[in-house]
Amino acid sequence: MLRLRPYNVADAETILSWVDDETTYYNWCAGILGKYPLTVKQFNKVTDHMAFTAIEGDEVVGFFMLRISKDYPDEVRFCFVVVNEKKRGMGYGKKMLTLGVKYAKEIYGAKKATLGVFINNENAYKCYKKVGFNEMSLNEKIKYKVGHEIWDGIEMELDLSKVIG
Repeated sequence: MLRLRPYNVADAETILSWVDDETTYYNWCAGILGKYPLTVKQFNKVTDHMAFTAIEGDEVVGFFMLRISKDYPDEVRFCFVVVNEKKRGMGYGKKMLTLGVKYAKEIYGAKKATLGVFINNENAYKCYKKVGFNEMSLNEKIKYKVGHEIWDGIEMELDLSKVIG
């Protein structure tokens, strides 16, 4: 059974091993944590936020972080969502995020959840849609400079008051 626990710095090497090329790295974190390849020390900055490790039995299978905005304390932002590459396409991302949504609503008391995804990360986009996230209507497109390229991003949101159980 999949469950969440607080992130432990001992998980870092396992999680970073799933992000083993530059495209995967930038799709995962947009370079926010530093340049590729990321060090364990750089990654462990996630301990400044609510970071979670998804485990099945004793196996680490996923990771995400919840960030709280000072301006919107009843809103959480899912960041750095990643699933072990050997477990992708098997429903682990959806299960993990569903548990994260439940935590955000029932434990933290958030009213809304948001996240961002790159257009070129179609599998992640589909996963987020299955969890219930919808695209936000924005006046301007979100663009990120990744290396020498510009990547288009999509902002998504989930009204937690409409999430059942």
